[in-house]
Amino acid sequence: MIDTHAHVNPSKSPFDKGDLNDFKIGELDFVILSAANMETSISNVELAKIDKRLLAAVGIHPRETITNYELSITNLEKLLKENQEIIAVGECGLDYSNLPKSPFDKGDFQEMEVLFRQQIELAKKYNKPLIVHARKAVEEVFDILRGSNTRGVVHCYTGGKKRVQKVLDLGKDWFFGIDGNVTYEEGLVEVVKVIPHERLLAETDSPELTPLPFRGQKNSPENVKYVYQKIAEIWGMSFDETEKILDENARRLFLQ
Repeated sequence: MIDTHAHVNPSKSPFDKGDLNDFKIGELDFVILSAANMETSISNVELAKIDKRLLAAVGIHPRETITNYELSITNLEKLLKENQEIIAVGECGLDYSNLPKSPFDKGDFQEMEVLFRQQIELAKKYNKPLIVHARKAVEEVFDILRGSNTRGVVHCYTGGKKRVQKVLDLGKDWFFGIDGNVTYEEGLVEVVKVIPHERLLAETDSPELTPLPFRGQKNSPENVKYVYQKIAEIWGMSFDETEKILDENARRLFLQ
């Protein structure tokens, strides 16, 4: 099994006598560490050097407060140049969940788009897949990605059935990230039914989105097994068959 999206707080990393005890990997083959800012990007790289099962992504989340965008991109590129452990750029994207009511007062949202586009260019330059965040901005994200000649995953997909084809149209190397909420959201179950098997990835988004039967508790990567189990149930397949497909998908995107 592979958890294709998890977060570690650097202040709780082994470099600060932190509690990676809560970051339970169990029998997983790999965990992809998604970044939110420069601090977590650097931490992900260092963790990947310690444990080969931890795979580092670097990136800047769209809701991150940035004072110097150009410097942030420069620093991200420096990490990409200097560290072979990095396997993806992200998570990056757009988040319009707090969009101002006035269409003429977008402010930081314009800078958010610039930052997203810059990270897309880094992914292309260094031949890395993207881990894309699209909250309340799915259409806008697709508009930017369309024709970009990139590959990646739409993390924690929330576009519903009507936008599934738009992800498929981005190209054969674009995937849907499905998280623990599939275990308790019937609408998401219906979405999974229409996604081609070969385009699905399992995620935890640890420490958030804990699946049943532990919903409400702190999430950890090993809980991705419950996402696997639910997907197997939806597909009407055995766990082993489902595991093989999901693992092959993750390896095809991130490890080839």
